[in-house]
Amino acid sequence: MKVIVIGGGPAGMMAAISASEKGHQVKLIEKMPSLGRKLLITGKGRCNITSSLDMSKFIENTPTNGKFLYSCFQNFTNQDIIKFLKEQGLEVKEERGNRIFPVTDKSLDVLKCFTKKLKEQKIDIQYNTKVIDLIVNESKTERTLEIKGVKTSKGIEMADKVILATGGKSYPLTGSTGDGYILAKKVGHTITELRPSLIPLETYDIDTCKELQGLTLKNVAINLIDIDKNKKIYEDFGEMIFTHFGVSGPIILSGSAHLTRYKNCLEKMKSKKIMLKIDLKPALSEEKLEERILRDFNELKNKQFKNSLNKLLPQKLIPVIIKKSTIAKNKQVNEITREERRNLVHLLKDFEILIKDFRPIEEAIITSGGVSTKEINPKTMESKIVSGLYFAGEIIDVDSYTGGFNLQIAYSTGYTAGNN
Repeated sequence: MKVIVIGGGPAGMMAAISASEKGHQVKLIEKMPSLGRKLLITGKGRCNITSSLDMSKFIENTPTNGKFLYSCFQNFTNQDIIKFLKEQGLEVKEERGNRIFPVTDKSLDVLKCFTKKLKEQKIDIQYNTKVIDLIVNESKTERTLEIKGVKTSKGIEMADKVILATGGKSYPLTGSTGDGYILAKKVGHTITELRPSLIPLETYDIDTCKELQGLTLKNVAINLIDIDKNKKIYEDFGEMIFTHFGVSGPIILSGSAHLTRYKNCLEKMKSKKIMLKIDLKPALSEEKLEERILRDFNELKNKQFKNSLNKLLPQKLIPVIIKKSTIAKNKQVNEITREERRNLVHLLKDFEILIKDFRPIEEAIITSGGVSTKEINPKTMESKIVSGLYFAGEIIDVDSYTGGFNLQIAYSTGYTAGNN
């Protein structure tokens, strides 16, 4: 049987490998000059391969149609991808937050495992080729469409089965430009609303963020608040970073996934109703933090306030905290009042930044939305509309939080599509 896989990301590569292992003749079509371009930039170039959590937790960490993936996650688990990589000679390691990385800390080494296996399986790879249309006709036996092949920028390719694994709309320079949505829609599939997910956030307080640009805060707690309703939208603990436009980093990206799903979120951002609150010292209660500051002040009582925070805060953050506090920077530490000290404690426990917008979808790590799961058989990944057409990866309307879950979706859906 001849199988064509469209898209050479992790889902497409896994689909091609799994179809080939079933004995099919497989051709992988990729519009870019090389495979796995988006895989190379995941995990800041280190590739967060998967999570070590139980597979049931993967569904909990997939807010969009997580239950749809139950069969796929059972077909190909986190242990299966680890085994696959080890068989290709790559060991892995576990880091904080159950994240699994290659021991080499290089996403290129993960990609090499896939390309090595593709070569072993003698899979025909056609680069620099764009698929323009899916070729279908009406089934003679049923009232459905049936796949017959694809029309590419280089001609017609006939096939018995086609797997669409073209990715989403994020990071277009890697080849993810939303082509697959157009192809699926042309043959009758519904494409749900496309939104950015796992995306940095723009802020109104741009001067503060520019001043702090490049500063990474580790072990901080955040809350995203709807000011109107005094409602907590999301809370997390971990790492974030300030940028020239606002904020990013793992806990911000996870928070953005909740914001995109929050009712009237964009309208609320525009009316300055979404607040990010950062607890810079989450390990200390307000009382304990005040005690800590008091000890520092007693040691440095003859110093100016601007020179009293070096032990407490990163150097880059000190001028900003001084500006936002009610204490003059040249004031002697022994002249600081109790009220001023308490205001400082409150500022450190409740550092506020108003959220303005999401960055463009092109900058999102993943795209939320895609081919409706109602139109895909969850056990096989086959289309319910076009016989012989299968889907894998980000093109499907499923997405997860950060932590390796989205890549696992790619492997699991790719394996399932190829296997069937």
